[in-house]
Amino acid sequence: MSENRTEIASLGEFGLIEHLTKNFETQQASTVVSVGDDAAVIDHFGKQTVVTTDLLIEGIHFDLMYTPLKHLGYKSVVVNVSDIYAMNATPTQITMSIGISNRFSLEALDEFYEGVYLACEKYGVDLIGGDTSASQKGFIISVTAIGEVSPGQFVQRSTANVGDLVCVSGDLGGAFLGLTLLEREKKIYLESPQVQPDLENESYIVGRLLKPEARKDIIQFFEQQQIRPTAMMDVSDGISSEILHICRQSKTGCRLFEEKLPIAEPSRAAAFKFGLDPTVCALNGGEDYELIFTLKQEDHEKITLNEEISVIGYITDLEEGHKLQTKGGNVFNITAQGWNAFHK
Repeated sequence: MSENRTEIASLGEFGLIEHLTKNFETQQASTVVSVGDDAAVIDHFGKQTVVTTDLLIEGIHFDLMYTPLKHLGYKSVVVNVSDIYAMNATPTQITMSIGISNRFSLEALDEFYEGVYLACEKYGVDLIGGDTSASQKGFIISVTAIGEVSPGQFVQRSTANVGDLVCVSGDLGGAFLGLTLLEREKKIYLESPQVQPDLENESYIVGRLLKPEARKDIIQFFEQQQIRPTAMMDVSDGISSEILHICRQSKTGCRLFEEKLPIAEPSRAAAFKFGLDPTVCALNGGEDYELIFTLKQEDHEKITLNEEISVIGYITDLEEGHKLQTKGGNVFNITAQGWNAFHK
């Protein structure tokens, strides 16, 4: 970070927007008019349009004490494109609005937008507009993502069928464990500022929280293999919460198997170190931004080609309830603990 500090007020609103967006070049043919006019113009050439929006508020969704601004910019794009992928669609554009207080310098905002720019580049989306406003204290970020999908190919939460397999991408619980570690270090630092934070080589779980990735690769795999999930959503609140959403909206039950939950070795080791149960972290930890989806049984063979996909259970009749079978063979009701770690 350079020592120079440029006050945002010195640019004015239009000067600020021009400064923050001057390096963005459009990547999508569907972007007809981008930043710099009264509104953007997009044309999806006969595709259906998917729209999602997310609000990130300092002190609720992120803590700047341990979140680098570049990572925050990156993550604010990722969490939105993840929702587009969760509809089996391709993200194409985003708008980004921010509210900032005068404690942020222009250099700090540049750092944030560097992360935004990197994520836009990685996921092939165009930043086509937004707004900037003064905020009384915290940093507020609102992103809207737009995507496209071939007519009728979008996938909802409400369309799982009895007998479908329940699958998840990647691994679970890492982001929650990263948060646990960072919150622990923050507490120690606040009590004893002379103690240097010790992240104990936990780069995996810290990365899962601070720099998540959306599962573009899984959606591309579906397309290559001509797989259409029967229902799908992304894992932002924890797998137990998400499967209950799918089951409630599809009017079904489910049975998940503890031994099938994918947990990365660094996450498992960290859980034991913190005295936590890795299974509980996998079920109730959020912010993994993996995809949970249901699949017809006849598609099972196709997904065995992909090591990034785990089958964790199956959909049952509503009467059979929402159950987790433990490694020991006991059966428990799944409850939506959700991810309430940020609720002060």
